[in-house]
Amino acid sequence: LISCFLELHREFFLLSELLAARGCRVIGLERSAAFAAAARRRGLEVVEGDARRLHDAGLPAAGFDAVFSNAVLHWIRQPEAVIAGVRRLLRRGGRFVAEFGGAGNVAAVRAALHGALRRRGIDPVARDPWYFPSAAAYRALLEAGGFTVPEIMLFPRPTAVPGSITEWLRTFAPAFLDGLEPSARRQVEAEVKAATAPRLRAADGSWTVDYVRLRFRAVRP
Repeated sequence: LISCFLELHREFFLLSELLAARGCRVIGLERSAAFAAAARRRGLEVVEGDARRLHDAGLPAAGFDAVFSNAVLHWIRQPEAVIAGVRRLLRRGGRFVAEFGGAGNVAAVRAALHGALRRRGIDPVARDPWYFPSAAAYRALLEAGGFTVPEIMLFPRPTAVPGSITEWLRTFAPAFLDGLEPSARRQVEAEVKAATAPRLRAADGSWTVDYVRLRFRAVRP
């Protein structure tokens, strides 16, 4: 039996189920009580907690062979806290493996959002929820946190999305839009759509967002 620690995200129920089917004991971490309950209904083992405060989640120190995270770490702007918490959970020789948005991720969309908000006198940096580090910067954080880093890479992964960029914004960028008057919100969405269309919209009307991913494998010596 391999103990694994998995941060759950909405798209990754199937991934956690796949790991379990391969013989791992999978424990997920989720901040939302409702989402944790939904995962448990699918037969997954889940604890409620915050990745920045893993010591409060009731998980055993040095109790895991692996910690895995997908598409989560770019939402957490305190990477040092995450890295320290993960190291505490891992046994010696344990692996921390993750993929998330890296430097340049959704650059066209992010620039358009920042521009639209600035034109309205709103500070976009204060609203920006994303953390997209370079490979060199994240390697340095991992090594400072007590890991060796056999593998780390940054690579483009353009990703087709259903619907238009407007639907994508409403799902992944509400922090930029929440609190705006409905008319202002619609205007910002329209401006972002117009600004990004030349780069992200194909001739057939389909949209592909400019994802860039950072993937690494780190080891607790």
